[in-house]
Amino acid sequence: MEIYFNLNSLSSSWIDYLICSLIALFIIPFLYSSPMLSVIGNAAVLVTAVLRPTSLKAAELLTVNLAVTDIGMALTMYPLSIASLFNHIWIGGDSSCLYYGLMGMIFSTASIITLTFQRHTITMIISGIWLYSVLWAVFPLMGWGGYGPEPFGVACSVDWASYQDSLNRSTFIMSLSILCTFIPCLIILFSYSGIAWKLHKAYQSIQSSDLNFFFRRLKILMAVFISSGFVVAWSPYVVLSFWRMFHTKDSLAPIVSMLPCLFAKGSTAYNPFIYYIFRRSFRSEVRQLKGIICCSAQPDSPSRGDTLEEGRQSVRSDVRQSLTDDKSGVSLVIRLGTAALDRPSEN
Repeated sequence: MEIYFNLNSLSSSWIDYLICSLIALFIIPFLYSSPMLSVIGNAAVLVTAVLRPTSLKAAELLTVNLAVTDIGMALTMYPLSIASLFNHIWIGGDSSCLYYGLMGMIFSTASIITLTFQRHTITMIISGIWLYSVLWAVFPLMGWGGYGPEPFGVACSVDWASYQDSLNRSTFIMSLSILCTFIPCLIILFSYSGIAWKLHKAYQSIQSSDLNFFFRRLKILMAVFISSGFVVAWSPYVVLSFWRMFHTKDSLAPIVSMLPCLFAKGSTAYNPFIYYIFRRSFRSEVRQLKGIICCSAQPDSPSRGDTLEEGRQSVRSDVRQSLTDDKSGVSLVIRLGTAALDRPSEN
């Protein structure tokens, strides 16, 4: 891990000029925007979860855990990559490379394992996810496997290129690939395929106007988008890593190695936008949070304070929909909150 790719070593050929142009036009803006979007979006998820008056359900706790992994990756890894890119060489040498690889292993493994589970004994599951992720991240520090620089020189990860160097490296990389990538992806694939099949069969036996079925289908679509987005984002990087395992003597252009890595790290930014599209409660909570932040930055006034408090109560008591079964079938019961109304509502 002593030699790192140096952008200053590029020659003056037109190919190298093109590489530098791509870095300036696309990669640097991406490195700035992706962590900012990730931190802002996932911070909104965490804040709205903390401010929620009711206790979080199992699926919502997994959403919070996924937001923690995304924001953790953005805060612990992106600053070092950005600084190394502007320095034209990796900063910190072996120590920072080990740190970068360790953080990447912990948060990326925690993300994919979080997507594998859906419910039941949520506290034990979340604790097990982090224990499992930390265990695999610490193995290279204990001598099984190792971390090394990426070919483009501004990031570190598992040393995929050392797969054929020794039995130690090959067993670690193969075990990691099977237990932390392929098996979780297969579980995600089969789980959501089974759910989609059950929804298809249920749709044929009930009325299309059944709101209970509609809301359930919306939640499943949100979970599918999140899981498939993660798999799509990380697939190019997995393919590149396996290529490096079996082609250690062949080198790729730095820009070719960099793009899959950036695409994978960008997976931390889009989850909050998926929540915003599919969850009306999250949209209401984000609007409430935006109102609190905007109004707190302005001078206090009695009328504005009263209006803000009424707005908070109104958002908290947003329309709650529940479905009840009666003799005639499915009936919709809509209970309107009374905080922003002058008269009590009738159930």
